Amino acid sequence: MEKKKVTVPLVCHGHSRPVVDLFYSPITPDGFFLISASKDSSPMLRNGETGDWIGTFEGHKGAIWSSCLDTKALRAASASADFSAKLWDALTGDELHSFEHKHIVRACAFSDDTHFLLTGGIEKILRIFDLNRLDEQPRQVDNSPGSIRTVAWLHSDQMILSSCTDTNGVRLWDLRSGKIVQTLETKSPVTSAEVSQDGRYITTADGSTVKFWDANHFGLVKSYDMPCNVESASLEPKHGNKFIAGGEDMWVHVFDFHTGEELGCNKGHHGPVHCVRFSPGG
Repeated sequence: MEKKKVTVPLVCHGHSRPVVDLFYSPITPDGFFLISASKDSSPMLRNGETGDWIGTFEGHKGAIWSSCLDTKALRAASASADFSAKLWDALTGDELHSFEHKHIVRACAFSDDTHFLLTGGIEKILRIFDLNRLDEQPRQVDNSPGSIRTVAWLHSDQMILSSCTDTNGVRLWDLRSGKIVQTLETKSPVTSAEVSQDGRYITTADGSTVKFWDANHFGLVKSYDMPCNVESASLEPKHGNKFIAGGEDMWVHVFDFHTGEELGCNKGHHGPVHCVRFSPGG
């Protein structure tokens, strides 16, 4: 009888409180890297392939809700409950700058050209910081209908998207006008929003539903009901033929993108799965 293959996960120890956000860098000449955000106030950088710990960014005084790396994995950013977002040197771990806010910062994202950092949070304001002029005041976009949970750049940094903790849907903003030009309608607040590596799709998770949207025309492409409420979903970046979703049942489910059929289920977590991500190679 043929033995069924069992996937054994790499377990990356180190955080003392729940991990709420994960971010993989693109593939660089030195490989790719993984940064994790945790409520323990200390973002951690790891080798993305082996999971080996590289370093911890120390300086925040509150929970970290979001963290990211720039395209060359030379700088990191983090968004915190201590009312700040910080910019870090990813090679040395040194803090390069602290961007002060007036309330909890829930999300951050580097622009594709790495010149800007986008943040959002409880204040209902999107801020865009010029990383070439760290002491200048940021550009503000402040018509969000609710406190901001997720942010991402779109269309070569000409647009941004955001979702709210307490308001349904995803807002698409045109940076030239600072106005909302489209809303992707959902029945529940969106807990996860990801732009695919090839720029074709926006993947969202809301309630017990995972949706895929056309990132150019913004129409709904596919919608699948999940076996439980999900916190996060991610589309496989290389071939786009499967996706993963994780949530309150503590499992990571693998699905066929085209049919929605469940292909596998990865167990092992001891609490709700707050974030799932594919590595850049899938």
